[in-house]
Amino acid sequence: MSLNLFSLPRRGLLALSSVALLCVAAPSYAFADDEARRAILELRQQVKQMSEQNQQARLRLADEVDMLRQEVAQLRGKVEKLSWQTAQDAPPEDNAQPELSFADPQATVAFTGAMELYREGQYRQAANGFAAFLDAYPNTEHLNEIRFYEGSALYAAEDYQAAIQKLNTLVQSAPDSPQAPEALMLVASSQAQLNDFSGAQKTLQHIIQKYPNSEAAETANSRLQMLQ
Repeated sequence: MSLNLFSLPRRGLLALSSVALLCVAAPSYAFADDEARRAILELRQQVKQMSEQNQQARLRLADEVDMLRQEVAQLRGKVEKLSWQTAQDAPPEDNAQPELSFADPQATVAFTGAMELYREGQYRQAANGFAAFLDAYPNTEHLNEIRFYEGSALYAAEDYQAAIQKLNTLVQSAPDSPQAPEALMLVASSQAQLNDFSGAQKTLQHIIQKYPNSEAAETANSRLQMLQ
């Protein structure tokens, strides 16, 4: 039995028309809803990325400020030393002398070369120089200091994974060394640069708990506030 539309009452025709329109419109509504969901997810992802980038920028700025403070302190120390030497009519020391001294003259040469690369901003080459020094002089009396310089150079070269590994080695082998809390600060900064903010928070909290009286603990407190 075929359906004759012309034989249907007007009310029946209107009902069929409404059903047909709903069938056509339903997929378009679903399509619009999916588009809205995707747009919301993309927006959330963009906000998350912006938040992470903002945290990274704040932490990197804080690192740079700390480095500048250290450089200013070193310059003040040199100025005071030169002033005292001038007052005593003593000749100034050679500024090219390294911060560390070694019994072996060849070790002094190797260390000085790596430090010069570091000061010139050639951080990757400096890290290689410190690594070569440690290979040649594994029993050096300044083992912890050299390890710290190597980790610092890797961090400055933006090789954060390698920096974390080297600096953690220093902390694990010599947790009570003066370099340990500063090494952990660089570990936390490296973790933040890798978007491991949870790891950075744990490292900063460890600094505060393990080294409460250190300057690093004070810095760690301020960094934790940035990450919250």
